[in-house]
Amino acid sequence: MRFGLLINEPPGQDPFPALRDRIARAADDGFDSVWMSQIFGLDALTSLAVAGSAALAGGRDIEFGTGVVPTYPRHPAVLAQQAMTANAALGGRLALGIGLSHQIVIEGMYGYSFDRPARHMKEYLEVLLPLTRGEQASFSGETLKADLGLSTPGTGLPVLVAALGPRMLKLAGALADGTVLWMTGRKTVAEHIAPTINAAAEAAGRPRPRVVCTLPVCVTDDPQEARARADEIFVMYGQLPSYRAMLDREGVESPGGVAVAGDEDAVRAQLDELAQAGVTDFVAAVYGDRERAHKLLIGASKG
Repeated sequence: MRFGLLINEPPGQDPFPALRDRIARAADDGFDSVWMSQIFGLDALTSLAVAGSAALAGGRDIEFGTGVVPTYPRHPAVLAQQAMTANAALGGRLALGIGLSHQIVIEGMYGYSFDRPARHMKEYLEVLLPLTRGEQASFSGETLKADLGLSTPGTGLPVLVAALGPRMLKLAGALADGTVLWMTGRKTVAEHIAPTINAAAEAAGRPRPRVVCTLPVCVTDDPQEARARADEIFVMYGQLPSYRAMLDREGVESPGGVAVAGDEDAVRAQLDELAQAGVTDFVAAVYGDRERAHKLLIGASKG
């Protein structure tokens, strides 16, 4: 299992020095990847291209992932062009994570229809994937049309789809390179995520997909308090329908129930269980004692 860090947006008017430092430290510490969310602050692809290319100038080597870029606000050709540009700036080290976002965001904030989201994602991939491979995209669907090619460098980047339900997992396995998860625990990965996406990839004759699992991590001597703190920090994710469904599958009431929390031995055991469940890449959203958590994760990443 590979190990990565979720690097949250630093505060302040000039966050890029802090982002560069976080990326450089993650690479120097031996992490396999760093990931950035796309919410309502910095644009993830632009930020990774700017801060990541500066960190790589020192000879470092690390993968950069988006977890995840919403599809609806950008035509797939526009996203392909931006992602390939970022991939070129990052020396071919970008993993493009994309997702539907949520109905409350897409309809309530952006004003797009969220009708039949799986259809939208399938049509989106029919345009995005050929372009990222350097091919012509010629497609006319119910919601999207495209007939163009791009001369952008940076082709060949992996595309991962945030997939939680069966239809989206089958789509991700059949067409994309894997999935990016959030608020999805060990039991759900083992019994639902991994079997569904792996079977779809096998049926399509594709390589075994990546299962990128992002979870809150806190290394502490008081796991009960740490889980209660996770409930406070991540409370909104227990209310969004897609994540609520994953928590229900896991049999927990709130985000703290899927947090990786406890002392060093307990956290290592939980990470081992995630690897056994089918996680290929674990991405830590660290909260609490960051230095203690980083030390444990560095050790785990080195085996």
